[in-house]
Amino acid sequence: MQQINEERLTGERALFMSKDLEIKNCIFADGESPLKESQNISIENSSFQWKYPLWYCKDITVKNSAVFEMGRAGIWYTDNVSFDDVLFEAPKGFRRCNGIKLQNVDFPNADETLWHCSNITMKRVSAKGNYFAMNSRDIQIDNFHLAGNYSFDGCENVEISNAKMISKDAFWNCKNVTVKNSYICGEYIGWNSENITLENCTIESNQGFCYMKNVTLKNCRLLNTDLAFEYVSEVDAEVTTKIISIKNPISGRIKAAGVEEIIFDDNNIDEKATEIILTD
Repeated sequence: MQQINEERLTGERALFMSKDLEIKNCIFADGESPLKESQNISIENSSFQWKYPLWYCKDITVKNSAVFEMGRAGIWYTDNVSFDDVLFEAPKGFRRCNGIKLQNVDFPNADETLWHCSNITMKRVSAKGNYFAMNSRDIQIDNFHLAGNYSFDGCENVEISNAKMISKDAFWNCKNVTVKNSYICGEYIGWNSENITLENCTIESNQGFCYMKNVTLKNCRLLNTDLAFEYVSEVDAEVTTKIISIKNPISGRIKAAGVEEIIFDDNNIDEKATEIILTD
């Protein structure tokens, strides 16, 4: 493979349509789309300091590098891309990509990152920003930290473990989501979603789990959670703490240490269709 080492690259499309390159210790300075339409590129100890660095690319690895704030809309329409030990400061980082591997990546400005992407693996990733991972699918995540609202909206086939998330309106409009051994804090979690499982999780959510179908909670703690499970069908919840209030669940079983208030004020709902069991 051809090597490019210790260069400062400027100008639009500086390495346009490159193939089979090893890029080390380089700076992609001012100039849009430096590696557009490139394939089989290895990048190490380098930085992207301007817009659209990797568009319409394939088979890209980036290690021990940085994407500056002006490297916005950085990786779009790109397949088979791996980032390891990267500081990614720019927003709108990934869009319509397939085959993404992120390990030891920090997104301090993650607004609108990972939109419409598929086949994503993340390990030891932290992110701060709203609308993270919207309309993406086939996602596996381990050891994840997020501070940002409206995360994972419209996602399908998501598995998350060992996460800490501060996120209002997380997991809206989703299908097939499993979260294990995690902490989630944010209002209105999970609305309009289907086939959602949380296991050994701690959740704090005003009006959480509403307008949903097939919701499973296993050994979960619901802290400061009120008006929960409104218009939820096929719920199976095992909660080890007290719930402030439950309102108008449609069907299923809710087992909790206690419930301060149970509200049924919709005459169209059969109260007997939901079994509520108090263990304390």
